Amino acid sequence: MQNNITRLFDIPYYQINNYNLSKAFVTKYNGEWVATSTQEYLNKFNAISRGLLKLGIKPGDKIAVISTNNRTEWNIVDIGILQIGAINVPMYPTITKEDFEYIFNHAEISHCFLSDKDLYKKVNAIKENVPTLKEIYSFDDVKNCKSWNEVLELGKDESNQTEVEALKEKVKTEDLATIIYTSGTTGKPKGVMLSHSNIVSNVVDCTPVIPIVKGESVTFSFLPVCHIFERMLLYLYQYAGCSIYFAESIEKVAENIKEVKPHLMTVVPRLLEKVYDSIIAKGSELKGIKKALFFWAVDLGLKYEPYDKNGWWYKKKLAVADKLIFSKWREALGGNLGTMVSGSAALQPRLARVFCAAKMQVWEGYGLTETSPVISVNVYKNEGLKIGTVGKPIANVEVEIADDGEILVKGPNVMQGYYKDPERTKSVMTGDYFHTGDKGEIDEEGFLKITGRKKEIFKTSGGKYIVPALLENEMKPSRFIEQILVIGEGQKMPAAIIQPNFEFLRNWAKIHHEPIPGNNQDLIENPHVIKRIQKEIDKVNKGFGKWEQIKRFELTPDVWGIDNGLLTPTMKPKRDEIIEKYKHLYNKIYENNNSESH
Repeated sequence: MQNNITRLFDIPYYQINNYNLSKAFVTKYNGEWVATSTQEYLNKFNAISRGLLKLGIKPGDKIAVISTNNRTEWNIVDIGILQIGAINVPMYPTITKEDFEYIFNHAEISHCFLSDKDLYKKVNAIKENVPTLKEIYSFDDVKNCKSWNEVLELGKDESNQTEVEALKEKVKTEDLATIIYTSGTTGKPKGVMLSHSNIVSNVVDCTPVIPIVKGESVTFSFLPVCHIFERMLLYLYQYAGCSIYFAESIEKVAENIKEVKPHLMTVVPRLLEKVYDSIIAKGSELKGIKKALFFWAVDLGLKYEPYDKNGWWYKKKLAVADKLIFSKWREALGGNLGTMVSGSAALQPRLARVFCAAKMQVWEGYGLTETSPVISVNVYKNEGLKIGTVGKPIANVEVEIADDGEILVKGPNVMQGYYKDPERTKSVMTGDYFHTGDKGEIDEEGFLKITGRKKEIFKTSGGKYIVPALLENEMKPSRFIEQILVIGEGQKMPAAIIQPNFEFLRNWAKIHHEPIPGNNQDLIENPHVIKRIQKEIDKVNKGFGKWEQIKRFELTPDVWGIDNGLLTPTMKPKRDEIIEKYKHLYNKIYENNNSESH
């Protein structure tokens, strides 16, 4: 059954033969959910292919697809591009104009499809600096911009469908399908080249482990589809005959989940943190016995171990907690959500425990753009879930741990290389093995555990190794801390630059009758705030050796974001940019060792 899927565009044809859904994709327009059937999907992407050929697009041409939110149109254009042998170059909508200009020129983009007026403004502003760019099309109606409907219109005439079929036949499984530019925590974006077989192998090898009822499950998509994690899963959902609903926006995720009632969705740890915090905040407002019961259930959930390892007495108590408390959590998330697959950053074990206890299993996985992306994932069946690890490698993927602790990966999912950069490609490959840049270990049961980023591990001036990721991950659960960067390379001690959670801080100040200033600067200079955050640091420091502990910290008044260049599109702090922007705080920490510290 799986052998006939060798190229990404084989997947929708497989879907129509096996499931033929009335709701293949569902997107909300003007307050109404609008479904696209499998047949309509095929008709539209074939029309896009015919239209693109009439525009003179040839196999190997690079087409940019950029969308602020996930939507049906993205998928239609994607397959329309791929089946004529052209290359889809997706981009993050949030990157800077400068990054857009660099990628458009580096990839030699000929045409661009985008979602809305804000993106049109951004791309149009660089158009004259991109000699290869012929035309821009928009999904929304945007003044002075051509509509993607014009390409569909061009493709209404079916006389060149034979040409589409001939080009489809020519596309081989090992041909390049997409170039994904990753904006790492350092340096210029790199163009990761992924073939059809890279991504198809990941789809086929992940399908048996994802808990879906083929042809029936409802899935919910909100993570950026330009990121390979969400994109691979959209192909997987199509392959398994699931209906895919797209969130209107990140802000409306909670509201949309209640309407859609999905069985499965992908998440990032930050979203789970926010969901958990809002549940805890509601519980804190309860009074008396209700409040006591709520926190009893939470405490019980935080002790959760899979496969009834806590014994029958725990199981009995959990059943009571479920009836009284956890069932309400599920209801708030639509009532059907059984599994959330988490990726892109380290997940706090306590989140995995408490959601699993509430019968919404969180499966943490691991992967990179360069590995299409999944390398390993936790799965519940066959004792395949171990909290605190990223699971076992999926079928056909081999993981080795190098002598220096680096995770090496070999398999059909490993990229073809970095576009126009053979030197950089060579630097990350040893034979068939890809160097991930992450450090890890494999335990006796075969579970992979990430222990830090190879590049980001540093030495203090005393020669002691510090793993910033370990400290940062332990600080993240604090409701006072939104983002944290541990610093101290070559210095005598580790320290931290912290962006507080300003919303939470203001609530805290209100409860504790502290003055609540309008601006963030005054808030972070309040000695009571500093003292309270010091308490959070002290709590975490206890779990680390003396040389690893954060001795000083400084707070920033700005919110770190993608727009101001301090976070990557996957919400990871950009180390160099943050240190550069807050050089004065860095210097204050290290030039000022003798003065009173916080």
